[in-house]
Amino acid sequence: MTWQRSIPGLLTREVRINVPLDHSNPADERGITIFARIVAAPDGTDRPYLVFLQGGPGCESPRPGLDPMWPGWLRRALDDYQVVLLDQRGTGLSSPISEPLGSAADQAEYLTHLRADEIVADCEDLRAHLGVERWAVLGQSFGGFTAVHYLSTRPDALLAVYFTGGLTGVGHSAEDIYTACYETMAGKSLEYYRRFPEDRDRVARLVDLAAQEALRTPNGDVVGPSRIRSLGHLLGASGGAEKLHYLLERDPGSRGFRYDLADLLPFGGRNVLYTVIHESSYADGVVTNWAAARTLPEAFRADPTLLTGEHVFPEWFDEDSSLRPWKHSAQLIAEHPWPRLYDPQALAEADVPCAAAVYAHDAYVPLHHSLETAALLPDMHVWITSEYEHNGSNASGGAVLDRLIRLADRTLVR
Repeated sequence: MTWQRSIPGLLTREVRINVPLDHSNPADERGITIFARIVAAPDGTDRPYLVFLQGGPGCESPRPGLDPMWPGWLRRALDDYQVVLLDQRGTGLSSPISEPLGSAADQAEYLTHLRADEIVADCEDLRAHLGVERWAVLGQSFGGFTAVHYLSTRPDALLAVYFTGGLTGVGHSAEDIYTACYETMAGKSLEYYRRFPEDRDRVARLVDLAAQEALRTPNGDVVGPSRIRSLGHLLGASGGAEKLHYLLERDPGSRGFRYDLADLLPFGGRNVLYTVIHESSYADGVVTNWAAARTLPEAFRADPTLLTGEHVFPEWFDEDSSLRPWKHSAQLIAEHPWPRLYDPQALAEADVPCAAAVYAHDAYVPLHHSLETAALLPDMHVWITSEYEHNGSNASGGAVLDRLIRLADRTLVR
C-alpha cells in the first residue's frame, strides 16, 4: 500500500479487502469487497487511525479534495490522526448496489446484510488487515448509530468515539423516533414560514398540483404530494432554507423548476439504499412496516404545508422510475424482523472516551433520545448546541470536531 501524492498537501493510499457477506454464518460462502481510502498529512503517517463512518444509510464516504478542503472537518482530523474514509458495504467502491439482481426475495435477503452490525464487522476485518491495535471512530448521523453498535460489541477496539448528530435512541421503536422527528419538522416548517411567509401559499399550491399529477421531473416521473413535502429535509441543514426558497420562487411549469426539483428531492436512484433500507437504521429488534408513513400525525394530514424530513413513503416506489425496480424488495425489507443492535448493559460498561455534538434542533435525531443514550456511556462528554444543524461537522470547517477531540481528551471541560 504505497502512499500517493495526487492531492497537493495530502498523502493517500487505497485498501481493498474481501470479507464475508454474512459474518454471522460461516456456512454462507458469499463474499464482498470493502474499499477504504486512507488520508494523512505529509508528516502524519505514524499517527493513530480515525475511521469515518458516513451518514446514510447507503452513502459512500466523501472523496477528499482541496480548495476548499473537503470534507470540512478533514484538516482538523489530520492534525491528530490518519483518516480512514470507509465506503460502507454496498456503497461507493465496496461491492456497490447498482441494479436489482435475482428475485425480489433474493435481493431483499441480500440487503439485510448491509446494516450497522455488518459494517462494524467490516471495520474489524479492516483493522486486523492494517494491523491496528485500536483506533478512533467519527460517526456522522447514521455513522454515529453504527458507532453505538461498535461500542456495544467491540469497545476494546476503540481509542475514542466522536459523534456528530449521531447518538441514536437506544430502546426506542422506529415509531417513537419518527413521531419525535415529525414534531421537530412541524416546528421547522413554521419557523421557515415566519422567515418566508409567501412560501406557505407556494407550498400549498405545489401540493395541489402534485395531487393532480401536474408536477413531473425532467424524465417524466410524477411527483406526488408526499414527495413535494419531503423537500422539508432541506431545513435540516445550514443553507437549506435558502435552497428551498429559491426553488419555490420559480414557476412550477418552468424547465428550471423541474430540474431543480429533481436535484433537491432527497430520495431517489443515485443512492438507492438510502431509500430502500432507510427505516432499518431505526430498527432495534423490530419490524418497521413503513413506520414513517404509519405515524404521520393528524396535524400533518390536516395541513399539507407542514413539511417532512427523512420520512420514507411507500408510494415513492411507484412514482419514481429509479426506485420502481426496488418496490417489491422494499416491501419485504419493511416486513423483515430486524435483530437487536444495541445492548444498554454493554454500553454502560464501555470505558471508552466519547464526545458528542448534539444539535438542539436536529431534524433527524431527536435531542431527548440522544441525551438518554449519552447517559448510558460512562465516559461520554456531551456538547449541546443550537449554533449548527445536522451538517454542523462539515459546515463548521472542523470547529465541531476540534471541540469533540478536546472534550474527549479532557483538555476542554465543556
